[in-house]
Amino acid sequence: MVIAMTGTTGNMGKQALNEVLKIKEVEKIKLLILPDDKRVNQIRKKHKKDLNRLEFIFASLADKKACARLVEGTDYVINMAAVIPPHSDQHPEKAVECNEKGVDALVSSIEKMKDQPKFIHISTLALYGNRNEKHPWVRVGDPLLVSPYDIYSLTKLRGEFRVLESNIKTYAVIRQTAMLHSNMLSDNMSDGLMFHTCFNAPLEWSTAEDSGLLIANIIRRDMQEDLNDVFWHKVFNLGGGLYNCVTGYDVLNDGFEMIGGSVKDFFEPDFNATRNFHGTWFYDSKVLDDLFHYQRQSTKDFWKQFEKDHAIFKCGKIVPKGLIKKFAIKRLFKSPNAVKYWKKHNDTAKMFAYFGGEDKYDALPKTWDEFNLLIENKVPDGSYIDYKKLKDPKHANLVDIGYDTNKEVGISELKNIAKMHGGKLLSRKCSSLQDKLEWENSDGEKFTARGYTVMAGHWMNPTYKKYCWDFDRLSKKDKIYAGAWYDSHDKDENKYYYLDKNYEAQIKDIK
Repeated sequence: MVIAMTGTTGNMGKQALNEVLKIKEVEKIKLLILPDDKRVNQIRKKHKKDLNRLEFIFASLADKKACARLVEGTDYVINMAAVIPPHSDQHPEKAVECNEKGVDALVSSIEKMKDQPKFIHISTLALYGNRNEKHPWVRVGDPLLVSPYDIYSLTKLRGEFRVLESNIKTYAVIRQTAMLHSNMLSDNMSDGLMFHTCFNAPLEWSTAEDSGLLIANIIRRDMQEDLNDVFWHKVFNLGGGLYNCVTGYDVLNDGFEMIGGSVKDFFEPDFNATRNFHGTWFYDSKVLDDLFHYQRQSTKDFWKQFEKDHAIFKCGKIVPKGLIKKFAIKRLFKSPNAVKYWKKHNDTAKMFAYFGGEDKYDALPKTWDEFNLLIENKVPDGSYIDYKKLKDPKHANLVDIGYDTNKEVGISELKNIAKMHGGKLLSRKCSSLQDKLEWENSDGEKFTARGYTVMAGHWMNPTYKKYCWDFDRLSKKDKIYAGAWYDSHDKDENKYYYLDKNYEAQIKDIK
């Protein structure tokens, strides 16, 4: 058996490679790696006993010839390559090259093959955009409302759509949740990205190790039985399970506990965004685990192991908290990705996207005693909420997506999805959800998409063609979008978010 893999120098990819190499039937693994990626040396060192099973191809994912070489003679192709935040924020052109153009090149190479390999594409929870306590739970089929200015989620959205609408005979798409990995702290202490994490945002975590195990378990089970009815030609949410459903505050707090502190010791309420994040809890997280049994580690397990592996962080317990706050946290205010940087440089576009305007930012509480946290049973307006009940999926308040995910879907359900989007299903027949159908969106634009693609949350809008986010306007006539968008946006907001030719954030009023 021959397997092609991309993204193996990344956090999930490294673990997936570790696990797949344990499958004795795998004779060769072909790896596509960027020519300047020095992390390849780590792979060579770690797997020196298996170098005869590894074939390295050094090229960009957007290199069509390299992709053709990569997939030739393979049984499986696993695409884990992605340019993610903060690198996608710093180098948006690279996100476009990898997440969008690269996926197209890879998919095109497979489409041209007579004997096609099976294709597994790793997507992201970022497609669901911002969620809060009003609708913290999502399942496959929920609206894909990528957050304004997040070039990562926008390009991943387009990449996933390309896969679902491709002519690849056997494929699956997996939307990866937030990932805990060994480089967590170093990555977050080099950029202002952590200030994007809303303290009250729902976040479900999975570890890189568990995610890597999933890839290997898919191959193992597929070798033994036909998975067409349960896995292939579908989209799944990859989560870590109920015990890994926390909030943004919890995530930061768990890290600070290693140095004997808490979020309240090192952060202030106005350090972080209050919306425009991408976090959620997966209502259907169990579906993938029931198939492949990969969920093993909890967030608590991860941080315990992290502390053992990185004992140096314990030294932080003897450093005055004020010094850590000044020299480790506040120094990041100089990062163009930080909230304080936007405020200082009068970046009205970012301030509106992440807060609803400077006036709302200025009105934020200045002390933790005044700030309302979900984990303390309070919603932002100070009202009581039963946080324990909120985290119980039995009480989940789900967005209406136009069909029941527990029942068989036919043409009547597809028509209803289109109607709720403010559009129409133009095709009169649908023999299979994999049929290419004709649709019309709320702008009167006609497009083609499989019934399953629309069921999985995709609906054609300007984001698929331009670097823009037009959800204020669209939500006024789209009930599915409105169901989630208005959880964190006022109904009278009329903003058009976009990136200019230099990928700089811009905003204008809709007339």
